[in-house]
Amino acid sequence: MEPETPNLICDIARQAGQAIMEIYQGRIDVEFKDDKSPLTAADKASHDLIVSGLRKHFPDMPVLSEEGRDIPYEQRRGWTRFWLVDPLDGTKEFIKRNGEFTVNIALIDGGTPVMGVVYVPAQDRMYLGVAGEGAFRNEGDGPFEAIGVRSPDPSAGLTVVMSRSHPSPELDEFLEKIHVAEALAVGSSLKLCAVAEGKADLYPRLGPTMEWDTAAGQAVVQAAGGKVLRMDGTPLEYNKEELLNPYFVVTGDAGRGTGDEIQDSD
Repeated sequence: MEPETPNLICDIARQAGQAIMEIYQGRIDVEFKDDKSPLTAADKASHDLIVSGLRKHFPDMPVLSEEGRDIPYEQRRGWTRFWLVDPLDGTKEFIKRNGEFTVNIALIDGGTPVMGVVYVPAQDRMYLGVAGEGAFRNEGDGPFEAIGVRSPDPSAGLTVVMSRSHPSPELDEFLEKIHVAEALAVGSSLKLCAVAEGKADLYPRLGPTMEWDTAAGQAVVQAAGGKVLRMDGTPLEYNKEELLNPYFVVTGDAGRGTGDEIQDSD
């Protein structure tokens, strides 16, 4: 990875966020995809801007985006490095105008996110994770500051972050097995960022997500010292034939009270 790559991706994400906010501040017209999920002009505008920016700066690297998902596995199975994009993660939060939506851009290498940018347009906040270099956050025009996961005290209970829009019976059952001191409802990939920056200890996702929903956030979590694990304890992987993720758990410090519950929850 070239040294300037993270800055380029942050710039592209910020430009996409600006395009989203122009629409956010006006009338929001909603369409629905075949799977009944919502789609807005902001999704489309962000997708177009990100894809054109990536192709300009990285013309030889493939791009897989939620709004351009129909690339056959026969074509992408040979990809070793590619960009994985969610132009507007949290469309439901966007429609509700609660500000909890993000722009997600991740670099996948060998099935693993090695760099990720999560930009929060409504708050002008950027999260960046680079494997081997660390995780960082900035606000507005301020400098990037290092972030990291925290070590929980299981005896005091865990702070658990969960989806604002996608509760599930499986999640309720999972939470019954652990000592929850505080539960935070958050939208989009901000849930992963909450673990990465030490605001939460655990994010169990026992409901459907797609690869583009999690890749950038996973890169930030891993760079911050955390883990994103499937229920069998193995890391979440990318560019599968089926782009639907299995259930997973994001842990801040899997060795200190947040990881033992994963394999016990089957």
